[in-house]
Amino acid sequence: METFNHQLNTYIQSWMGPRDQRVKGWLLLDNYPPTFALTVMYLLIVWMGPKYMKHRQPYSCRGPMVLYNLGLTLLSFYMFYELITVAWYGGYNLYCQNTHSAPETDNKIMNVLWWYYFSKLIEFMDTLFFILRKNNHQITFLHVYHHASMLNIWWFVMNWIACGHSYFGAAVNSFVHVVMYSYYGLSAIPAIRPYLWWKKYITQFQLIQFFLTMFHTSWAVIWPCGFPSGWLYFQFTYMVSLIILFSNFYIQTYKRQSILKKEQQNGSALSRNGHANGTPSTESTAHEKLRVD
Repeated sequence: METFNHQLNTYIQSWMGPRDQRVKGWLLLDNYPPTFALTVMYLLIVWMGPKYMKHRQPYSCRGPMVLYNLGLTLLSFYMFYELITVAWYGGYNLYCQNTHSAPETDNKIMNVLWWYYFSKLIEFMDTLFFILRKNNHQITFLHVYHHASMLNIWWFVMNWIACGHSYFGAAVNSFVHVVMYSYYGLSAIPAIRPYLWWKKYITQFQLIQFFLTMFHTSWAVIWPCGFPSGWLYFQFTYMVSLIILFSNFYIQTYKRQSILKKEQQNGSALSRNGHANGTPSTESTAHEKLRVD
């Protein structure tokens, strides 16, 4: 296994250049196979989990979900706050920042970004909760693509560009996750659900973050500072893929909600008359949403 890891690392470095030795020895970063194996395990759970739960009752998971989402909310806030304050007071250039010009700031950024990388592993639990609660409609291609790709991308980021211009996308994403996981955590408590007003803005925030990251990436191309250009082009392309997928999700969700709203309005009109062509109205109950807490 050690020989295989050495050969794989040699091949990767021959293609991508020398790795950043400042993260040598950090948990999960020395060799790629553990990260890849964890991703394969995740994909197997995505495939086999719904089959296992098919003839079983859904689990509530309310308590674990509250704790899990609260934990990720706090971790996301920590990462957002640290990345922004360290970059600001450390003299990072917003337009372009290379990876070796501010040693003390770079080391602090790398430590936070390791947690960001590790959080992508923790977030696999999102899908596990969907499976256990039998919310399989939420396990979309977008969901799986986003979760599986981020962990792997950030293994490479941590080994080659673990500071500098890389901080911005992680900082913005952490802020969005504060909004998102705080909603998910609180929504697991039925008494609080009616007061949660920001659900409809979550996808909009996600799309905004992708555009902001694209603009930030573009600045480093226009005003280069030594940050590897290949990574900038890759990040730009990856952001485009997320914008396409999230936009499609947003449009489809909006259309579905509009259709349901119209049908509910029609159902209300029929229920006021009591009958439609001599048939009692049933639309008002046909579209009630089943909820598993």
